[in-house]
Amino acid sequence: MAKTTINIKADKYIKEEAQKTARELGMPLSTVINGYLAQFVRTKEVYFYLEGELKPMAKRRLDRLQKEALEGKNLTGSFDSARKAIDHLHSQ
Repeated sequence: MAKTTINIKADKYIKEEAQKTARELGMPLSTVINGYLAQFVRTKEVYFYLEGELKPMAKRRLDRLQKEALEGKNLTGSFDSARKAIDHLHSQ
């Protein structure tokens, strides 16, 4: 399989801790990141685990968005071209 390079910005501390943790598990950080990317492509889902509490306004908004998504409100299907996606955005 052909390889490519991805450049991202990350907090220095997070990068160093991630590299250290990956080393402790016996693998390079690139293996961990490739695994997460493959899972993202496969499931089309993103998970973040937050430490601490959200600000009340952010929590209310996320709760509202989750409720709307579960009710099928304000959702957009997929597009088979960039032009159709852009046209949809302009129609909003």
